[in-house]
Amino acid sequence: MRNAALVLGIIAGIWGMVVGFFGYGYTEFVDRFGEVPDLAEQVAHPERVRILGLLAPIFAIAGGAMARAQALVAGVLLLLSAAGMYWAFGYGVFTMFPIAMAGLGGVLALAARQPDAH
Repeated sequence: MRNAALVLGIIAGIWGMVVGFFGYGYTEFVDRFGEVPDLAEQVAHPERVRILGLLAPIFAIAGGAMARAQALVAGVLLLLSAAGMYWAFGYGVFTMFPIAMAGLGGVLALAARQPDAH
C-alpha cells in the first residue's frame, strides 16, 4: 500500500503542478490585462488559487516521496493536498484526477500498518 501511495502522490503532484501553473497564470493574466466580460473574469479568491496552486502539489509530491518511510505523515500530507486542490480549484475535468489520486494515496498511506515487502 505504501508503494501505491508513493506512485499516486507523485503523479497527483505533477498533475497538480500543471493545474497550479495555469491557475496562477490565469489570475495574473486577468490582474494585469483586466477582465473581459463573459470570457475572462477573475476568480473569487485569486490569492487562494495562487497559494494553494503552489502548496497543494508540493504536499502531494512530498507525501508521495515519504510514503514508504513515514506513512502517517505522508497520508496527512496527501489528504491535505487533495483538500487544498479541491478548495482552490474545485472539482472539474482537470482537477478530478489529482484530487482523487492524492486522496486515495492518503487513505492507502494511513491504512498501511506495516512496510511493504520489497
